[in-house]
Amino acid sequence: MRRLPALRNSQRGKRCFILGNGPSLARTDLTRLRDEYTIGLNRIYLAFPQMGFETSYYLSINDLVIEQCAEEIKTLKMPRFVSWRAHRWLQPDDNLYFLYTTYTGPRFARDLTGRVWEGATVTYVALQVAFYLGFETVILIGVDHNFTTQGKPNTTVVSQGDDPNHFHPGYFGKGFRWQLPDLETSERAYRMARAAYEAEGRRVLDATIGGKLTVFPKVDYDSLF
Repeated sequence: MRRLPALRNSQRGKRCFILGNGPSLARTDLTRLRDEYTIGLNRIYLAFPQMGFETSYYLSINDLVIEQCAEEIKTLKMPRFVSWRAHRWLQPDDNLYFLYTTYTGPRFARDLTGRVWEGATVTYVALQVAFYLGFETVILIGVDHNFTTQGKPNTTVVSQGDDPNHFHPGYFGKGFRWQLPDLETSERAYRMARAAYEAEGRRVLDATIGGKLTVFPKVDYDSLF
């Protein structure tokens, strides 16, 4: 965490794309992002072969994801941000940054060296990371905000087959333990993110194809290039 201040505003004034993992990502031409700054989440590396490149940054804060994918995360070479709880599975390493993330206490963290609220979605933490890095415009893609699998939010379930909720059928494939989404809390978090960005004269845009999230201004993905 002592290394985090060196990253602050290191990308001031630039734009980046946060790659959510919804089914729409498979319908998005990710090859156009080769020369863009990108933040990939959780198992985004499953898309790297089709993309032809790796994301600029990587982020994962969910205990179940990190526990089950630790060996894959260890092989990634880009700057990686993970929850401090991940130290049970990931040892300190070059380009690995631990964040003090928490489940409670709604807030938008402008400083990653303090407490970072998770907002029930890794995408919200990514928005806080992007803010700290100094990005002026942040564009969401693959943030469908819509899940086929239903149930009580935050309940841990075990996948019984191919994953219909993400861009790859093996994302949370058969036998994978994961938690059902809390979309209401996520929306609350997203509204806080929008307010924080706009207060600083920055912006978050949503270029997700067919996404259900209505918090951020929508923009056509192809119009960005």
